[in-house]
Amino acid sequence: MSSRAPAILVLEDGRVFRGEAYGSVGETFGEAVFNTGMTGYQETLTDPSYYGQVVAQTAPQIGNTGWNDEDDESRRIWVAGYVVRDPARMASNWRAKRGLEDELAAQGIVGISGVDTRALTRHLREAGAMRVGISSRDTDVAALLEKVRATPHMAGANHVGAVTTPEPYTYEAKETKYTVAALDLGIKRNTPRRLAARGITTTVYPATAEVEQLLSGNPDAVFLSNGPGDPATADHQVAVTRELLRRKVPVFGICFGNQILGRALGLETYKLKFGHRGINQPVLDRHTNKIEITAHNHGFALKAPESGEFFETDFGRVQVSHVCLNDDVVEGLTCLDVPAYSVQYHPEAAGGPHDADYLFDRLIELIQEGAPTHA
Repeated sequence: MSSRAPAILVLEDGRVFRGEAYGSVGETFGEAVFNTGMTGYQETLTDPSYYGQVVAQTAPQIGNTGWNDEDDESRRIWVAGYVVRDPARMASNWRAKRGLEDELAAQGIVGISGVDTRALTRHLREAGAMRVGISSRDTDVAALLEKVRATPHMAGANHVGAVTTPEPYTYEAKETKYTVAALDLGIKRNTPRRLAARGITTTVYPATAEVEQLLSGNPDAVFLSNGPGDPATADHQVAVTRELLRRKVPVFGICFGNQILGRALGLETYKLKFGHRGINQPVLDRHTNKIEITAHNHGFALKAPESGEFFETDFGRVQVSHVCLNDDVVEGLTCLDVPAYSVQYHPEAAGGPHDADYLFDRLIELIQEGAPTHA
């Protein structure tokens, strides 16, 4: 293995971690977060919801299965930087086309290896997610810290415009039974795949789309995707969602889309201390009283209504239908008087688990309950 350039990671509170360059040599900044998944690093890196974030993997060895051309969740890697402890010396998987580090370098992603990611994770759990810088170009700690503290916070950041599609496109089902208009806030490729497997053709629209554009093809439902940034900045998408609810168009949202629906129903959002990022989060589905192991990627959440499980809105009664068993965070909403529901986690998780895949079937049930009213 070739020698690596020395690198430093500096958190905004002054904590320093030293290691070696991994991926592209250079300098990068973002919000330091950690992901607890033991698999699925390719899906993590290409998830648009990680835009603006420097991701530390808690699994000690990363890169074992290399990189293939099938598992990307979008057109590129979106993380601002990457932190690993022990990079695999070689890839060993029949689907691999190249190594992970080769792909990071090709896409200009600055990373650091040889870091005690357990210590970093414990620090972020105690102090909270914060701004960070990685440099393998200049290892002057004081200079990098000054740059870190000059970078913007994630709270108040509107990143949707950076990741959304510039033009509408359609993902066809082999045999179309229903059609869905998806508002792209950072959609992952596996979402239209999972919909297509159920006979749903999806047309994906830019995040700036107006109601009339979303409904121009007379879709059976509208999907609100996952995405990065602070949901408190998504006023346009909230206004669009309120109009969809007023017209009683079936709506299904995930992750950022859950927060958009929640805001449309009158709930506020807040920033979690260190967020939920991984594929092992337990969630209670109050519809079935079953516990699902789910995939998460969110640093913001909806404030639980003061009234508890059920609350009143401009669009009728709503149930907090899903809750996280680790910290009681709101993980899903179900409208009882209009056709809309959402979850904070990822039923389309390509790296697994698949406990929540049934949520796409609920969309079909919602559509079948009655044709949408577009008037």
